[in-house]
Amino acid sequence: MTAATVLTGEHVDLSDDLGRELDLIRSEIIAARGTTDAHYIHTVLAAQRALETSGRLALAVSILPPAWLAGTAMLTTAKVLENMELGHNILHGQWDWMGDPAVHSTTWEWDFATPADAWKRTHNHLHHTYTNVVGRDRDLGYTILRMSPEQPWHPVYLLQPLYAALLAPVFEWGIALYDLEAEAVPAGRKSVRAFLGDLTGLARKAVAQFAKDYVLFPLLAGPSAVPCLLGNLTANALRNVWAHTVIFCGHFPGDVRTFTEDQIEGETRGQWYLRQIQGSANIDGGFLFHVLTGNLSHQIEHHVFPDLPSNRYAEVAPRVREICARYGLPYVTGPLRRQYASMWGRVLRHALP
Repeated sequence: MTAATVLTGEHVDLSDDLGRELDLIRSEIIAARGTTDAHYIHTVLAAQRALETSGRLALAVSILPPAWLAGTAMLTTAKVLENMELGHNILHGQWDWMGDPAVHSTTWEWDFATPADAWKRTHNHLHHTYTNVVGRDRDLGYTILRMSPEQPWHPVYLLQPLYAALLAPVFEWGIALYDLEAEAVPAGRKSVRAFLGDLTGLARKAVAQFAKDYVLFPLLAGPSAVPCLLGNLTANALRNVWAHTVIFCGHFPGDVRTFTEDQIEGETRGQWYLRQIQGSANIDGGFLFHVLTGNLSHQIEHHVFPDLPSNRYAEVAPRVREICARYGLPYVTGPLRRQYASMWGRVLRHALP
């Protein structure tokens, strides 16, 4: 008998043992946080700022093709780092223990269309609490994709392979609209006043983002205004495609499980851990690859320990994998190409009734 049966309510002692082992890992990392972790996040922050500054300077003279290519590449990398390794993880509160306002979840506003506060509500609270629970986790298909047989089928899902692909280059805007939780208003779960407040916040952020990348910096580029604008547009689109790829490959490969609300009734801490493990997938890669994914290539470890510093996930991953092996739990991982193909297989499969 394996621990995988725990979610049905059987053999709770196994999930309790699992929970204690994972709690121990978490407490060890919390006790060990210090100067090494602080140096890491400040190094990433400095690298991101240097890349963005250099990229924007190159795009200011991007009427020259080599400058355009170099500037676009550097700005794309800077936006990926800002979104994935910095923004996502800082907003999880992973660096709050430092007390540094430069990397604190209450002061960070990221270079992404959705306001930080809206994202923290839908992602940190709803998604990480109810990971892959049909009817509770809105990130399970982002309310527009059918990713589980427990989700009712509708003919519109026949088109989901198309609109899932079209979502990738505009992912930040899709997430911004998603974070409004518009469907909760007619259902009575969100007031019209709260919705209008969120809509105002989104409009303010969207105007600022648009003005920065598509008005201010192109105007500053003078004769290079058009190529600068195109470079900014390309950098944003590539960042969005990368974020879409990493997030979808961490949540939707075919071996990742989904759950019903009945299965989480009376859920213990150990059973919550178990659901996080079975509801996530990793992506194999080296150090630089992990940094560029925001260490979300360690999606299993991130879901188990969402508030631990991201640079620690590679350290704890072998221990989590060994625990999964001992408890007979699947540890879904593989190279990017395999996870990407598996994810699209799931999108295609659940497009059909």
